[in-house]
Amino acid sequence: MPKKFYTSLPAGYPVCEHRTCPKASSCLHQTAYSAMLKKDDYLTLLNPSRCSRDASCRFYRDNEPVSYARGFTGMQKRMLPGQYKTFMFILIGEFGRNAYFERRRGETALSPQEQAVVLDALRQAGISEELKFDKYEECFNWYD
Repeated sequence: MPKKFYTSLPAGYPVCEHRTCPKASSCLHQTAYSAMLKKDDYLTLLNPSRCSRDASCRFYRDNEPVSYARGFTGMQKRMLPGQYKTFMFILIGEFGRNAYFERRRGETALSPQEQAVVLDALRQAGISEELKFDKYEECFNWYD
């Protein structure tokens, strides 16, 4: 696993002990289990009887990094004032006022689902050109 995996592994992340599961090699819960066994004294364990140990496991979390976005101040510069007002009100309704401004400035990374919400708000505000977020980064999708 890359170094970023170990530095971003949340404290108390629930782990799975089923090494024989067909999805174990690509599951974050199993990968975290292997890493945490080496360094932690206490583990938060997913209930073994609730794991289905097959491809349909409800706890499965893919261990491939996902593209998260940070900030959309550049989008604002490409909008008319009326479009930006509509865009902003849609997203404040979705995220809340403080959370909207944190996301706009790039303090909070936007998951792929949240990126879709922002892009949908652009369309609702009448923006037809494809606008990009300020920055992109690869992160593990621990909870989304």
